[in-house]
This record gives sequence, C-alpha cells and structure tokens, in this order.
Amino acid sequence: MKRTLELLIAMIIILSSGVVFSGEGSTVNAKDARQRLLDGNKRYVGAQMTHPNQTSERRQEVSNGQHPFAVVISCSDSRVPPEVLFDQGLGDIFVIRLAGNIVNDAALGSIEYAVEHLGVGYIMVLGHEKCGAVEATVKGGEAPGHIGALTGAIQPAVDKAKGLSGDLVDNAVRINAIMVVRQLKTSAPILEEKVKKGELVIEGGRYDFDDGVVEMLRGDN
Repeated sequence: MKRTLELLIAMIIILSSGVVFSGEGSTVNAKDARQRLLDGNKRYVGAQMTHPNQTSERRQEVSNGQHPFAVVISCSDSRVPPEVLFDQGLGDIFVIRLAGNIVNDAALGSIEYAVEHLGVGYIMVLGHEKCGAVEATVKGGEAPGHIGALTGAIQPAVDKAKGLSGDLVDNAVRINAIMVVRQLKTSAPILEEKVKKGELVIEGGRYDFDDGVVEMLRGDN
C-alpha cells in the first residue's frame, strides 16, 4: 500500500510539472512549448520560480536520453541564461548561445540536430536589451580578433534599423532577432522543409533586463 501511494505521488508530480517523455523525441506541440516558456518567464518575473526538473532523480532520468521541448537561441551575455529566465530544468530546453544571438554553421548544425533527431518543434530566437554585440556593431570601427565575425553578422540588422524612430540599438536588437528567425525558416533542407510542413515553428523574442519580461516579436519590424 505504501509503495503504491509513493508511485501515485511521483506520477502526480511528473504530470503537474508538464514533463513529457517519448522514445521518438519531444511530443510537446509548438503552441504548448511557447506557453511553457512564457509561463516560466512569468514565474521568474514574479520571483515565484519553481525550479522544475532540477532534482537528483531528474538528473538520473535524463542520463538515459534527452527530450527537450524547445530550442532557445540566445546571446552569450551572462545576464541572459535561458534556463533561469524561463524557469526550466535539466533536459527541458536545447540552448544555443552565441554573442548577438547569431547563427553560424556550427550553431545551425546543432539546431538541426535538435529538430531532426530530438523531435523539437519550436524554436525561439531571443535577443535582449542593451546587447553588447549590437552596440559594438552600431559604434562601428575595426573589430579586433574574431569579433568581426559577430559584428559582420549583425551589420545588416543595424543597417536596416538606421532611419527608424526610437533607439537605434534596441531597434537593431529586434530586427536582428527577426532576421535570424528568417534565416532559420529558409535554411534548407531540414528546417525549411519542417516549417513548410507545419512541423516547426520559429519565433523571435526580446528579453528586458529591467523587468525580466520576455516580449514576443511579431511582424517584420
């Protein structure tokens, strides 16, 4: 009787956490994946984080395989850790981080792996307020070392933001995220095909340092 009660309690905890397991990859649809991220962000903003899936049991569970429900592409900025600001845990999100939330070939291969082999059907490209990589691109000048690879990738967004009303850096942050979304949607053959079949949704977002809110980006900016 005691063992049965323990198993019942464990099952209730798993179901209430929204965790979904599948031998074929994630079974969380794009709408639900987006909502899980935004719900986690609301908990983070309200200082009511639940820190899901961070137990020793969860650690053992995911040692046998991973089934993330979303891919998050974010900046490497130390103030923008996706697992924290979305209040997620081990095995929940597949994270790609490069300064300026750009996507190069290596990042693209990682994303394709998550989509093709792990079954992820939702991707968020997350820009953020006062992005240093975007600010450096706006300032211009010679970029030392390999930093030019970053600013070169962001330059088209800065060019497009020039002449718009409002803050140039913030406009460029938003446009850069949307341009990466477009880049992924048209990335053949894997991502483009999945998008056309309706099996993959890719969206942009912007994180605000001051209030912690993740704003979904709509339209072409």
